[in-house]
Amino acid sequence: MSHMDLMAGPPPTHLPEDPAAAGLVAGDSPIDAVRRNPASPFAWAALAQEARDGGADDVTVYAYARVGYHRSLDSLRRNGWKGHGPVPWEHEPNRGFLRCLAILALSARAIGETPEWERCSEFLRDSSPTAYDELLG
Repeated sequence: MSHMDLMAGPPPTHLPEDPAAAGLVAGDSPIDAVRRNPASPFAWAALAQEARDGGADDVTVYAYARVGYHRSLDSLRRNGWKGHGPVPWEHEPNRGFLRCLAILALSARAIGETPEWERCSEFLRDSSPTAYDELLG
């Protein structure tokens, strides 16, 4: 007779391969990737990062990251996520979501949105301590 571990948390969520990832790795521009795959967290993360690296206004970076974050939540829910639990960095398709969340946190801090910075950085740490260390640590 097996017993269920009532103290165990939810299982890790593993997103499917992101349709924009291969194109971005091959050199597609983030804006073209978003146009072809508007639901892609990976594409929105790349667009937000490109804007940030290019010196775009922090509000623009925040907006791109927020769209990617919400698209990520849609994808997570479609793949069994119940609003909490691990989303491992080690699973490559999860990185679009985790990168959007990190950029959202950083851009929230940059525009003075301290509660959002705290919520997003804590959410990132709870989802994947490795991603937190990689992206914010």
